Amino acid sequence: MVFSSFMFLFVFLPVVLCVYQFVPDRYRNHVLLASSLVFYAWGGPRYVLLIAFEALVSWGTARLIEQSEERGTKRLWLIVDLVALLGLLAYFKYWGFLVGSIQALLHSSADIFTPVLPIGISFYTFQLISYVVDVYRGKVHAQRAYWKLLLYCSLFHQCIAGPIVRYETVADEIDNRRATPGDVYAGVRRFCVGLAKKVVLANACASLADTLVPAGVGTLAPQPLLGWWLGMLAYTLQIYLDFSAYSDMAIGLGRMVGFHYLENFDHPYLCSSVQDFWRRWHISLGSFFRDYVYIPLGGSRCSTAQYVRNMAVVWLLTGLWHGASWNYIFWGAYYLVFLLLEHFVLTDRLPKAAGHVLTLIVVVLGWVLFRFENFGEMGMAFLGMFGIGATGITSLAVRTAFLQNIFLLIVSVVACTGVGSWLRHQLAVRARTSDVALRVYDAEELLVPIVLLLVSTVALAGASYNPFIYFQF
Repeated sequence: MVFSSFMFLFVFLPVVLCVYQFVPDRYRNHVLLASSLVFYAWGGPRYVLLIAFEALVSWGTARLIEQSEERGTKRLWLIVDLVALLGLLAYFKYWGFLVGSIQALLHSSADIFTPVLPIGISFYTFQLISYVVDVYRGKVHAQRAYWKLLLYCSLFHQCIAGPIVRYETVADEIDNRRATPGDVYAGVRRFCVGLAKKVVLANACASLADTLVPAGVGTLAPQPLLGWWLGMLAYTLQIYLDFSAYSDMAIGLGRMVGFHYLENFDHPYLCSSVQDFWRRWHISLGSFFRDYVYIPLGGSRCSTAQYVRNMAVVWLLTGLWHGASWNYIFWGAYYLVFLLLEHFVLTDRLPKAAGHVLTLIVVVLGWVLFRFENFGEMGMAFLGMFGIGATGITSLAVRTAFLQNIFLLIVSVVACTGVGSWLRHQLAVRARTSDVALRVYDAEELLVPIVLLLVSTVALAGASYNPFIYFQF
C-alpha cells in the first residue's frame, strides 16, 4: 500500500483517523501501532517479523547499554546492535550485488540467490541505529516499553519512504502529544500538497522522462541533443517532486496525530553550490551520515588526507544507501569529486548566479548516473548530452513533446521553489489589515486542500492522465 492509492486514501487512512479520534487517549498509541503493522504487512506480511525483531534487538541492547556501568560493556552492546542491524541490511539489500560483482570478476554464470528486499528496511534500520547510538551517547533515555520502540520505527507515516526520524525528535510526543484543530488542518493541507506533487506533477514528469530517456537494457535509443536535455530535465523534476512529496505526506500524516517531524527538503534546486545542494536535499539522511559517520571519523578537524578519507567513506555509504548497484557508487563518487573541488579549489571564487547555474548542470548530469544502471546506456546518455552521438539538435518528436508538456514543466519548476509558500505568507500578512485580503485568504485556506485532493483523485483515476496536456501551443 502506498500513500497515493485509493485503498490508502479512501479506506485505510479514514478508518485509522476515525478510530484514533474516538478511542480514549491511552489507547491511541495502540491504534497507531496496530495500523502501522497492518500498513507494513500489506507489502509483505512476513517482513513484519523482521522489523519487530530489529526493534527487539535495539530495545534490548539500548536497555543493557543504559544499565551498564563500564564503558567497555556499553561499547560491546552497541557493537552487537550494529552488527545485527547492519548485517541484516547487508544481507537483504547487498548480498545479490556483492555475489554478482564477484561472479562478474570471475566470469561465472552460476545462478545467484537474491533475497527479496523488505520495504523500508533502510529507513527503519537507520532510525533504530540512531536511537541506540544516542542512548550510548547519553542523549536520550532507553525506552522501557518494547512496543513503544516498535511504534517509533514502524509508524506508517515514515517507515516506508522516510524521512529518517530520530528518536529524540519524537520521544516526548510518543507519550505526550495533542493534535489541535490547527495541527489537523496543517497536516491535511501538507498531505494534500504532497499528494498532488506526486500524482499530478511527478507522475507526469516521469511519463515524459520515460518517453525520451527510458531506463532499462535495450530501451534507450539515440536522441537529438535537446531530447537528451529535455528528458533529463523531466527526470530531474520528477525525482525531487516524487521524493519530497512522500516527505510532505509523511510530515502531514504525523501532524494530523500530533507528531512534528523535521523537514527533509529545503528547495534544493535553489542551491548556490554542490555543498549547498546537499544541505537542502534529503536532510535527514545527510544529517545521519554527518552525526554518526563523518563527525565520529574526525569531520573536517583533521589533516587533509583524513578529511578526504572521511568524505570518501561518507559518499561511498551515501551511494550504497540509495541502491545496490555500481551506478549508485559512481554517483556518490561523482559528488565526492565536486565537493572536494569546491572545498580545495573553488571556495568563494564563483559569483552566486554562476555557482547556481553550474551546480544545476552538475546535478542534472549527476542524475544520469542515478537513473541508468546499465553502463552502456549511461555512457550513451552522457555523450548525447554533450552532443556526441546525438541525432542533431532537435526533432519534430522532441518539439512536440516540449510543446505538449510546457505548462507541466513550468508548474513543476515553480513547485521546486518556495513561491507558493511565499505567496501564502504575503496573503496572510495582508489579511491582518485588509478585509478583502482576509476573505481571499480564508477562501484559499478552505479550497486549496479540497482542490488538490480532487485533482489528485482525478489523476489517480486516469493513471497516466496529464491535465497539462490540454494547455499547449
